[in-house]
Amino acid sequence: MSSLTHHLPTSSLLFPSHPSSSSLQISLSHHKHLPSSLSGGGDGSIIAAAATVTNPPISSTTATTSSVEPILESRSPSSWIEELRSQARSNLFEEAILTFIEMMNRSGVQPDNFAFPAVLKAVAGIQDLDLGKQIHAHVVKFGYALSSVTVDNSLVNMYGKCGDIGGAYKVFERITERDEVSWNSMISTLCRFEEWESALEAFRLMLFENLEPNSFTLVSAALACSNLGRHDGLRLGKQVHAYTLRKGDWRSFTNNALMTMYAKLRRVNDSKALFELFDDRDLVSWNTIISSFSQNDHFMEALLFLRLMLIDGVKPDGVTLASVLPACSQLELLNTGKEIHAYALRNTDLVQNSFVGSALVDMYCNCKNVEKGRRVFDGILRRTVAVWNAMITGYAQNEFDKEALNLFMVMMDGSDFCPNATTLSGILPACVRCEEFSDKEGIHGYILKRGLQKDRYVQNALMDMYSRMGKIEISKFIFGTMDARDIVSWNTMITGYVICGCHDDALNLLHDMQRGGDQENSSTNDDYEGDERVPLKPNSVTLMTVLPGCAALTALGKGKEIHAYAVKHMLATDVAVGSALVDMYAKCGYLNLSRRVFDQMPVKNVITWNVLIMAYGMHGKGEEALELFKRMAEGAESGEVRPNEVTYIAIFAACSHSRMVDEGLALFNAMKDDHGIEPTADHYACLVDLLGRSGRVEEAYKMINSIPYNIDKLDAWSSLLGACRIHQNVEIGEIAANHLFVLEPNVASHYVLMSNIYSSVGLWEKAMEIRKKMKENGVRKEPGCSWIEYGDEVHKFLAGDMTHSQSKELHEFLEILSQRMRKEGYVPDTSCVLHNVDDEEKETLLCGHSEKLAIAFGLLNTPPGTTIRVAKNLRVCNDCHVATKFISKIMDREIILRDVRRFHHFKDGICSCGDYW
Repeated sequence: MSSLTHHLPTSSLLFPSHPSSSSLQISLSHHKHLPSSLSGGGDGSIIAAAATVTNPPISSTTATTSSVEPILESRSPSSWIEELRSQARSNLFEEAILTFIEMMNRSGVQPDNFAFPAVLKAVAGIQDLDLGKQIHAHVVKFGYALSSVTVDNSLVNMYGKCGDIGGAYKVFERITERDEVSWNSMISTLCRFEEWESALEAFRLMLFENLEPNSFTLVSAALACSNLGRHDGLRLGKQVHAYTLRKGDWRSFTNNALMTMYAKLRRVNDSKALFELFDDRDLVSWNTIISSFSQNDHFMEALLFLRLMLIDGVKPDGVTLASVLPACSQLELLNTGKEIHAYALRNTDLVQNSFVGSALVDMYCNCKNVEKGRRVFDGILRRTVAVWNAMITGYAQNEFDKEALNLFMVMMDGSDFCPNATTLSGILPACVRCEEFSDKEGIHGYILKRGLQKDRYVQNALMDMYSRMGKIEISKFIFGTMDARDIVSWNTMITGYVICGCHDDALNLLHDMQRGGDQENSSTNDDYEGDERVPLKPNSVTLMTVLPGCAALTALGKGKEIHAYAVKHMLATDVAVGSALVDMYAKCGYLNLSRRVFDQMPVKNVITWNVLIMAYGMHGKGEEALELFKRMAEGAESGEVRPNEVTYIAIFAACSHSRMVDEGLALFNAMKDDHGIEPTADHYACLVDLLGRSGRVEEAYKMINSIPYNIDKLDAWSSLLGACRIHQNVEIGEIAANHLFVLEPNVASHYVLMSNIYSSVGLWEKAMEIRKKMKENGVRKEPGCSWIEYGDEVHKFLAGDMTHSQSKELHEFLEILSQRMRKEGYVPDTSCVLHNVDDEEKETLLCGHSEKLAIAFGLLNTPPGTTIRVAKNLRVCNDCHVATKFISKIMDREIILRDVRRFHHFKDGICSCGDYW
């Protein structure tokens, strides 16, 4: 709004009391492309202009008059002019231009102030600027340039529609007696060029000339207001609305424009109130309100008003259907969408409407009925870019990545259309997921070649692609160079950090987003609402994206802040946010709060149930997990949420952590009959873990051998190797490890587990061979890392860490604590040290494990009696597990330790896992 406030007087009103005679000239003077001459016709001849109309269809009247010479000579000037005006009124623009040429060059009839507006309208219709300039030269030649305001108004309109705002302005400036049409033409031209502030300045100056705006003026003014920043748009838009009320303008198209304005400025309730206030509603009124609801995510109201529209006896058209189908799409109301599709099929003019077609394709794909969407796509004879985009995006959203890429190639090579920004932002997710599409960066090169790299939607998609490829620095670079960031941009970058495990960065970026971000790269109209630079508010997508970061870091304080924000802004009832909160509290060790959020959610989906079942399993509460699963299964019988593949993975894991082997096997054997779920690789891996963890290692090995050949056994072998580590089964461990070394030669955990198995039974040479092989292959073990939240900060510790500000104190404290533990009967488990060094050195190494450092930090920095919560990126070792039991008893503290597999609640020298992990 900076340029608008520059042009407006200090009151910043559209209707001030004192005019400024030079304001309009100032507001338009920045257009440097003003032509030096408007007579550009050269010799003034327009006979050559006929060449610009290539084989136009000639009307029967024109054909008759042009084929018989005596009739041409005998026609009166008025008949020529009447025919010209009739053709222009009927939008027969090419015929009108030919009539004008024949009238002048074959009959010698001079055009007048009736002929010129007609032919100028035709030129504007075909948008031929050169021809328009030639006709302008004839206007000057015949003396109508300054004598007829009607002709001048037509010239302003012609220049505007032909893309020459400078020409329009010069003509407008020379009009000595401007009328309402003059101002309307100029304001409309400014709006066409998106010069919104100048359009409103022109509207203000029109009032100073004591000319009363009509409905056409008010429509343009409302359009200009709707395209300003929200704050200024509402302020000035309300002034326009007040003016219409003061003048008693209740025409339908004025009200329709005001409804559109309020909807674009996100005041859909004002749009609705205005709709309900006037009776003279037409089809456009209904379409406007339905579109307003859809565009502002009021989907149920959009469907309700479609029903009211039908009750009112108004017949929907293509715009109606294209506006209401997104509501069916977003709410996944497939049956309602099918009803609308059936209505379109009964009206042949609707079924081939490209807007309806693209909306139908989008609806079917959003409702997971991609094949039906493709059938609609194939049935559209005249496909537009929007139709292609809807189908490509539909494939990509449903992860039909090969189909999306194939259709993209067909669009590029076999259609008349070139992919645009929407196409590319839709296809990029498919590019990153499809393994067979290797040239992922190549699509970025194509975007650069097309000059679309500055499009915000493309930038958002590129950030998402690179973050999923693990190239977060490139995503960060794109984000940093964006001219304007919207809420999707911030959410995409936050998601990228979470995907790449940069949880601290994700939380920091959320903070930047709420502060307003980098001032240099912020956009007034996008990052902020108006000139007050109000920061963007996180939405439900932001919260569900960043909460896993809080969970990963056990940043309970930040998680609670986000929960409070969600409650305050009525986002906590959103099923995705609620599910993320359930997960966050569970992973921060607050299972009771997790269950409370779950119970308070008005709507739960399958993810919500799965998260809580998984949470009970991680906390070793298998009975509670099984009870919740049974409750979910009972609800499925009455049409509620049904268990899916992930549900069974969660309940199998819960059974495994709680030694409920028989219950897990029974569920596995019944899941196909009960819920039609075929076992997948993940299910078999869970069963192997269930059996192996309980000591039935040989049985687990037999299960792997019974897995169907078409199912991947990688995770099953990994589960078996882990079981062999627990039960020190060297023979089967070697079998599992050999398979894994072939399948995943670069994964460090396989080597580490096998080395641990050898070390635990004293086979040091074999353990060293594994470590040597690991080194030769360039495989590096992920360092152990633990973290603990204290105050507003998450403190991280690595094994043997000496970089923390309290490192010296922590190591000294652990030495003293170790002596107290020995007196209580603690014996260090040196088998956890993989290095073949003496026992004393092994004990020193054990003291430096990251979880012990984090626990020591908590003990030193928190008041007595405070629960200590620590998270670790790897499985807790045997020695740290034993040591933590002693620490909890000696220090009289509850310690909750979350490793990569489960939670351990230590209290009074006992762990909740019962030493079964």
